Amino acid sequence: MKRSLLALLLGISALVVMRCVPCAEAGVRVYVGVPPPPVIVEPVPVLPSPMHVWVPGYHRWDGRAYVWVPGQYVVAPRPRAVWVPGHWVQHRNGWYWREGHWR
Repeated sequence: MKRSLLALLLGISALVVMRCVPCAEAGVRVYVGVPPPPVIVEPVPVLPSPMHVWVPGYHRWDGRAYVWVPGQYVVAPRPRAVWVPGHWVQHRNGWYWREGHWR
């Protein structure tokens, strides 16, 4: 629900300055006309437990500018799960965010 609400809010705030196109993954694909800044290299803190996985930070679009979201440790949903980080994808309409997911 939190993910859906965030996608909805980003989509609404972006209607004035960006083009929204339906997306099967998040409901709305928001295209940003400005490329994202380089990823910030963060020091990875000590692993809290073997059940945790580091999820690296990323730049999110807030409707006006890119904002850095710091990395964090999260508990893996199952043993040996691998986090595939989200990333920005360049498209002819601009840049869009592809969500990270567990594999």
